[in-house]
Amino acid sequence: MSVLLTVLESAFHEAATLSSATGLAYTIAVATVAASSVLFRSPQRRRDARATLTILMRRNDRPRRDVTDQDI
Repeated sequence: MSVLLTVLESAFHEAATLSSATGLAYTIAVATVAASSVLFRSPQRRRDARATLTILMRRNDRPRRDVTDQDI
């Protein structure tokens, strides 16, 4: 049983590390695009950067399928 726990602990640790690295990379990408949308000199490049930022920051406004108003 302890071997299974050791393997699971290692897997969870690696998953947490990967999740943290992915979150950091996403944050850096959003910050870079946000800075680009303000700092670029060309109006076309600023518009492109703002459009990209809109895509990156888009939220899913649709309700989840697994939760309905009746469940709440």
